[in-house]
Amino acid sequence: MKNRLSSALGMGLMALSKHAAAAENKIVDVVLIGGGIMSATLGTYLQELEPDWSINMYERLDSVADESSNGWNNAGTGHSALAEMNYTPEKADGSVEIAKAVEINEAFQISRQFWSYQVEKKVLGEPRSFITSVPHMSFVWGEKNVEFLRKRHAALQTSTLFRGMEFSEDRAQIEKWIPLVLEGRDPKEKVAATRIESGTDVNFGAITHQLVESLRKKPNFSLNLGHEVKNIKRNADKTWTVTFSKKGGREHSVTTRFIFIGAGGASLTLLQKSGIPEASRYGGFPVGGEFLVTDNPEIVKRHQAKVYGKASVGAPPMSVPHLDTRVLDGKKVLLFGPFATFSSKFLKNGSLWDLFGTVNLHNIFPMVRVGLDNFDLVKYLINQVMLTEEQRLAALKEYFPDAKKQDWRLVVAGQRVQIIEKDGKQGGVLRLGTEVVTSQDGSIAALLGASPGASTAAPIMLELMERVFKDKVATSEWQSKLKEMIPSYGQKLNGNVELAKREMDRTSRVLQLEIEAVKPAVVVQPVVHVQEEEAEQEEFTS
Repeated sequence: MKNRLSSALGMGLMALSKHAAAAENKIVDVVLIGGGIMSATLGTYLQELEPDWSINMYERLDSVADESSNGWNNAGTGHSALAEMNYTPEKADGSVEIAKAVEINEAFQISRQFWSYQVEKKVLGEPRSFITSVPHMSFVWGEKNVEFLRKRHAALQTSTLFRGMEFSEDRAQIEKWIPLVLEGRDPKEKVAATRIESGTDVNFGAITHQLVESLRKKPNFSLNLGHEVKNIKRNADKTWTVTFSKKGGREHSVTTRFIFIGAGGASLTLLQKSGIPEASRYGGFPVGGEFLVTDNPEIVKRHQAKVYGKASVGAPPMSVPHLDTRVLDGKKVLLFGPFATFSSKFLKNGSLWDLFGTVNLHNIFPMVRVGLDNFDLVKYLINQVMLTEEQRLAALKEYFPDAKKQDWRLVVAGQRVQIIEKDGKQGGVLRLGTEVVTSQDGSIAALLGASPGASTAAPIMLELMERVFKDKVATSEWQSKLKEMIPSYGQKLNGNVELAKREMDRTSRVLQLEIEAVKPAVVVQPVVHVQEEEAEQEEFTS
């Protein structure tokens, strides 16, 4: 009897072992590495387009959206170039270039359409849980900067997407918009501001959690938390083997037909592990950030806007100073910054060896070349790292003159990795923004870079699918579904007043935003007030 029991138990264990091995060797259609908004967005697209595809998501932390997608780790601006002056540079002839601003705003409108569709399908919950109406403003002081802002406003009025933006030099008007910014400021100082009501505050962490929670309800989706990807290897049959371990335990592997690496700062490291030749073109430069935050209700209730200034010389785009209304954890706070930090980590929860682990013979020269060519950036970062508490308060007072030290605390934000790309002419160039990198056959893709990032997750993942699933995208089935999710798919909103108004008004309604997104008038007259008093012509410095 005892022998028969032992034999049966042994056979049972062998069967379980074979079953586990079979499950591990099963070919998965899609592997998503990283549990942030990019992977969540791509997974949501593919679940809608190909519901029978199997999708595995692997996240090294114990929760999704705990790195760059977390609400406390980014500015939550909903980057739409409404206020960010770095997207509208002044050219040598004095004119203002708006092409980048239009491109970013177009992209954000696609995100709004994608989120609206998910709300209507009950994939995303109550819109106020992740998006809130907050006016976006640009604010400057000094004659030179006031003139720039005036020209910027006039240039943007030629675009369909920026109608309704107001411009004012009238201190009384600006004080009504942002009293904290004007109170205590030199009354002779020349100031100007633009304001557009269609701005938003977005909690990308909340969106990520809700998208992943919906995916978890699908039978073909598997969420694997606490799983760190160790290696990516190409197989002879053109599939991929992804090796991972859980909490330092033994390694497991999964075979897949397609991999997306959406692991934030860790994407470069994992892309290099894949061995695809495209990875050898890139290096990375990590930049972190800190913010001053107040939740003092007397202060918070008197500021309802995201107010952007001009960047310091050499500062990366993510370091443009701004005083923001945020809605985090169901509570309004004010945030000011960012103050740049430097660490060799590629992730907030990463390793100090991250940077050194990505340096190789292919990218070391481009990285050195970028360092030599961007001395202003290096100098800026050194200055930022050396800032004292008093100096941070002084920077805040440029936007909130009456700020008191005791009302503010310093919080550490997320870690970003700026792209360094090999360039035939210069050796290496610093790429600002995000970039999709794919293998020649489209079986693996990665997203590198930083801002505008999360705000444009929906259009970035559209671009990715058009590159790696181009045969599928060309089918009538995918085309029909994509146009259902993104009604403006394949069309430009800029220049199409009727389509832009329809879609921006519709998404405002679905997302429960408080204002009409596009004014009906073809030409919007700027609101300009000229000060009667003499103003000192002080130039903006920071």
